[in-house]
Amino acid sequence: MSKIFEIADGFVDTLSELNPIVATYLGVPGYDHLMPDFSPEASDRSNAAEKDVLRRIQAERAVTVRERRCSETVQEEMSWSIDQHELGLHYSGMNILHSPVQSLRQIFDLMPKSSTEDWENIASRMEGIDASLKSYRATLDEGIDQRKTSSKRQTAGCIEQIDTWVGEGDATPFFDGIAEAGASLEEVDDVLARRLANAAAAANSAYSEFADYLRSRYMGKAKERDAVGREHYSVTSRSYNGINLNLDETYEWGWEQLRWVQSEMQKAAEQIKPGSTIDEAVEILESDPDRAIEGEDEFKEWMQNLQDSTIADMDGTHFDIAEPVKKIEALIAPPGGALAMYYTGPSEDFSRPGRTWYPTGGKTSFPLWREVSIAYHEGVPGHHFQIGTTMTLSDQLSRYQRLLAGTSGYVEGWALYAERLMRELGYLENPDYYMGMLDAQALRSVRVIIDIGMHLEKQIPMDSEFHPGMTWTPDLALEFMRDRVHFPADFVASEIDRYLGIPGQAISYKVGERVWLEAREKSKSDKGASFDLKDWHNRALELGPMGLAQMAREMSRI
Repeated sequence: MSKIFEIADGFVDTLSELNPIVATYLGVPGYDHLMPDFSPEASDRSNAAEKDVLRRIQAERAVTVRERRCSETVQEEMSWSIDQHELGLHYSGMNILHSPVQSLRQIFDLMPKSSTEDWENIASRMEGIDASLKSYRATLDEGIDQRKTSSKRQTAGCIEQIDTWVGEGDATPFFDGIAEAGASLEEVDDVLARRLANAAAAANSAYSEFADYLRSRYMGKAKERDAVGREHYSVTSRSYNGINLNLDETYEWGWEQLRWVQSEMQKAAEQIKPGSTIDEAVEILESDPDRAIEGEDEFKEWMQNLQDSTIADMDGTHFDIAEPVKKIEALIAPPGGALAMYYTGPSEDFSRPGRTWYPTGGKTSFPLWREVSIAYHEGVPGHHFQIGTTMTLSDQLSRYQRLLAGTSGYVEGWALYAERLMRELGYLENPDYYMGMLDAQALRSVRVIIDIGMHLEKQIPMDSEFHPGMTWTPDLALEFMRDRVHFPADFVASEIDRYLGIPGQAISYKVGERVWLEAREKSKSDKGASFDLKDWHNRALELGPMGLAQMAREMSRI
């Protein structure tokens, strides 16, 4: 193994020790019984480890192209993380989607549950939630002292999530459900069953106490202002996208993309019902029982069948799909989280398959017009194909590249590109499903506009029919989004909170898609008649995950 690969791969083990939840997410064995320390001291240790890796890898000269790519990927990603730590963003990073509040609960969705040891690990982790949350309280308290806090909006959202998980109102306590599922299995004896029940009670109590802390101490110190400003946004958007963006140009481009998609949606509406408006066509798609599936179990089965049939249909024709990647599980997400569908990757050895998770938000009727392109985004040829393929490239990529590397711009950009690609390949000829893809494009275009608009507190263009000249606020963003996308009201409200909590991530879908499309068009122009799309996809994914700026450089060479 080259010295550069050795340094990079060593960080996988280092990070697994520093944060055992990450180890489970990656499928690295040996850590499933442990919980992380989220204290300020632990953050400093992680930062020191990243600085050490950065120093050591900068000292090594890359001999091969693969070493150079790996070295550049590690250097860029370590630098972005160090920049965020230096700004103290770990003190103010509590949000409704990606923070310790969620990760401590969500990791139980990924843990194996087939052996006695598996259930002992689950019990250990439930028992460890209290210490982890207390360590995170120390970080939040330090943030209060430094006047670096999350916002009241994010705090309230986290409290609401916790209330669901611990069983406030009509909700079933999440951890009780785990304990009861374990107690029903023959692998779990009476002693372990009692331990699981006690551990679940302790986890519920720990989360309840944390919610009380947020209400009684933190909320009063949390920021009133949601916008983070240009400096903060520039750092986080660079980390999520792996590129230094001209934020003002990107904002204007978002408006251009929205105008394009609205024009296409009107054409699709004409196909659904001649003479109809976009809203009238969407009403047909939402209300026609023949265009929907009734029942959560029936929808889950439909989603699984769509994933499986897409894999079978595309393998060997449009893509070469490795055997381990041909398995995917479609699941319903536990209640209490954000309402966007999401994907979790396979473990390193594929013993845990890639999974799509669908939050129902309590609904039992599922109009299908939007779900097809979402399935392509999360499954094949989207996240599952890209992430699963990366996992199989052990002979070409370092372990760091396969397990840790990549930005949201790269990953989400590919998945959004995959939706558009399926239209190009003829899989969205049904105008219902094309309208669904376009609505998803409208959502991602709106994200560019309002994410940058809210956080940089930009003015709405004077030539806009929507409140021209006014400065973006969350209320204006919510109104704008409701008027221009056709997702459920609770989802839209959740999205606004999401953007305000993770500045710069929401733009990564369209920004990433833009770079993927530009790279493809450049290759087509360079190669002319010899350009082969399937071959280009294969060679592009073999580069491995990285930031968008590095991706553009590398793509120009293939």
